Amino acid sequence: MSVDQKQLTHPPIIRRITPRSWYRTVAIAESITWTLLIIGMLLKYVAGLGTLPVLIGGSIHGFVFITYGMTAVLIGVNQRWTVAQIIGAVVTAIVPYATIPFDRRLERRGMLEGEWHLEPTDDPRDQAWTRRFLRWMLLHPLALLLAFVVGIAVIMTTLLIIGPPGGWAQ
Repeated sequence: MSVDQKQLTHPPIIRRITPRSWYRTVAIAESITWTLLIIGMLLKYVAGLGTLPVLIGGSIHGFVFITYGMTAVLIGVNQRWTVAQIIGAVVTAIVPYATIPFDRRLERRGMLEGEWHLEPTDDPRDQAWTRRFLRWMLLHPLALLLAFVVGIAVIMTTLLIIGPPGGWAQ
């Protein structure tokens, strides 16, 4: 089977969305939601509008923050980043607006180049269970989407049970 024939058998969504475009979109969204959270905090503490603006901005930011972390892991595994590089990508979400310069740095270093690794290569890393699982998920985009939704829901629920930063009495 030729490369073109293989690509036709892959899900269309995987052919349209590259690791670079997915990562960049979520990195920009993460920075935008920092703005929403900061505006919510200003409306609460400066304008005295209560907790609702922080609840709205914080909830949106939390959702995108978790999505960014999961995206960094997914893209990092696909791009064969080291564990330290994946952790570094996730940590940038903690610092307001750091995901965009980090994205630019990854681009300059060529760490977002290439397509999804849907087929194993001779690289021994492709035999690891993480890479096999990634390939399976990429070839089953509905399962990948479901995994993201469930992962986000579990993490957000856990964090809500633990409570917001600074505690509930604010």
